[in-house]
Amino acid sequence: MDSWAPPESGPFVGRKRAVEEVVSRVRTGRLVTLVGMGGIGKSRLAARVVDVAGRDGFTGVHWAPLWTIGNPALLTSLVADACGLSDHSSGDPVEGLARWIGSRRVLLVLDSCEHLVRACAALVGALLARCPALVVLATSREPLGTEGEEPYRVGPLSPDSEAMELFTARAAAAGARWTAPEDLVAAAEVCHWLEGVPLALELAAAQLRERPVGSMARLLRGRLALAEGPESRIQPARHRALRTTIGWSHELCEPRERLLWARLSVFRSGATTADVAWVCRGGPLTGDGLAEALDGLVRKSVVSLSGDRLHVYDTVREYGALWLAELGETRSLADRHALRFHALALTVEDSWWGPEQARTYARLTACHADLCAALEHLLATDPVRAGELAGAVGFLWACSGHLHEAAHYLEECLQAVAGPPALLSRLCWALGVVRCLRGEYVTAARLAGRADEEAVRAGDAALLADAAYLRGLVMLLRGEPLDALAVADAALTGPARPAPSVARCRLVRVFALTASGALGEARAEAEALRDDSASAGEHWTRSYTEYQLAVIAVLEERAADAAAHARAMLRDKLLIGDAFGLGLGLDLLAVSLAALDRGEEAAVAYGAGQVFWEMVGHPQRGTPELGPLRVRAEREARRRIGDGAYEEAYGLARLTDPFVTLGAMLAE
Repeated sequence: MDSWAPPESGPFVGRKRAVEEVVSRVRTGRLVTLVGMGGIGKSRLAARVVDVAGRDGFTGVHWAPLWTIGNPALLTSLVADACGLSDHSSGDPVEGLARWIGSRRVLLVLDSCEHLVRACAALVGALLARCPALVVLATSREPLGTEGEEPYRVGPLSPDSEAMELFTARAAAAGARWTAPEDLVAAAEVCHWLEGVPLALELAAAQLRERPVGSMARLLRGRLALAEGPESRIQPARHRALRTTIGWSHELCEPRERLLWARLSVFRSGATTADVAWVCRGGPLTGDGLAEALDGLVRKSVVSLSGDRLHVYDTVREYGALWLAELGETRSLADRHALRFHALALTVEDSWWGPEQARTYARLTACHADLCAALEHLLATDPVRAGELAGAVGFLWACSGHLHEAAHYLEECLQAVAGPPALLSRLCWALGVVRCLRGEYVTAARLAGRADEEAVRAGDAALLADAAYLRGLVMLLRGEPLDALAVADAALTGPARPAPSVARCRLVRVFALTASGALGEARAEAEALRDDSASAGEHWTRSYTEYQLAVIAVLEERAADAAAHARAMLRDKLLIGDAFGLGLGLDLLAVSLAALDRGEEAAVAYGAGQVFWEMVGHPQRGTPELGPLRVRAEREARRRIGDGAYEEAYGLARLTDPFVTLGAMLAE
């Protein structure tokens, strides 16, 4: 369950001694912080350390890219996401994260802490105190200042060997190869003037497409020699080298490339090329001009491109932000960025009931940090749009495990906006779903009531149906199926409503019929809703119809059918990344396998399911009828294979990546 993938621009070069020293500290210490200036290679060194030490004795390695967030309130949620925790609990998120890590030997990498030093220090201190085997490797421009911290100063590459090796490798990637003695001398001089700063060397190497290495050496000699005046007593040479190289790269860019560089600084989580085209267009950046400018920045290594997603180094991004301010475009670009992700969020409801549902989940998950940035900006500048954005993504965030962020922004929006009623209804509904999934049924019921009141004021049939869905969901989870059935029936009569709202209410009706014992009627309605979902290409509703069909099959003692339905549910849940649903599905699969006299496989399914329940931060939860089925099936599996064999299979599954176990079980 590792989360791991800092961007790489080429093979790791040099720093053999540094790698050995940091690996040694990580193996024996609790908190190691790689400290150094921007562009010095802290993240690359951390990545190499993990490659060497991360799989040695650690049960999990998790990489949290902190540069993607600006609000300290989101720090714990981001780290929880990186650790694979989809916290559905209502308690303190730090406590929830500490429980999830527990006593496991986990390596947590916090990359780019410098803008969140106090928040990082508090979080790390709390986690280290509660998680005895946790090891934290941080990167920052300054130490965190936490007790027990071991700062490791990351310096430049040695100019005569490591820097030359890196410069030569990146130059070759840019198409430059030196054979003449004077070129090798000039390359060595470039490495000398650039003080072994990796980012400066990489940017310089990319420029060799534009100029010969001898010309580069002469230019650097002139610029940096001039800087060795009074300023040299204030700013270290390597800072001047990096500043000069970035500025030089900027100068070498065409005017349109410089403008795009500045505008790209508005993105947080790595923009897609479509995002860039939408947000950064305007003036000379239109159509082919924008595409050519982006291609130029990629060639010059100012940005990297993986598929259709861009990555910009933090230091390069900061330089772009400075130029954006100089251009007077900081506010206008933030506005356009927010509008882009506001518009993207509003497509959620349109694509919910259709073949784009899974792709929408993946897209919004990938741009999560940009959605949060857009919400932050809109809360300060346009609260109504912020509410529209939060209301649009709130249900999706709830379904995919971002409950703490959803609650934070939905509550902020409810405090910031006074209307219109339709918006208030949507916000109350989404927040109510979040509260319900966290087990806060009283609060969820209150929010359902307010959502209904605002929907009546708005005269919106879809919102009335959504409020009814929330009321029914609360009733189901509290063990009140007949009340839930009455609410669903009332909501499904009257004027036509959008397909997503109708589907959710039909789902409540299926659950209520099953729980009240009307299995034949429940099965017929579940099959009809499943077929409608399949025809639309939809997954979320279909997954829960398969869940209900599995429950019904178990109650009717059709174990093979139950197992097939449980596997179908799990396949859909995998597509939308629903850890809560995966826990439910594995429990049902275990029940089915136990009924098929496959006790060892049932134990494995229960063990993997338990990991997902821990991942959502609370004990097994679901509608009340599932509990007795779990207990009976576990007892039966233990009886058939013996307690010792059961515990061994269960324990091994608990220690195995649950996605690996799940994949094997779905391969049947």
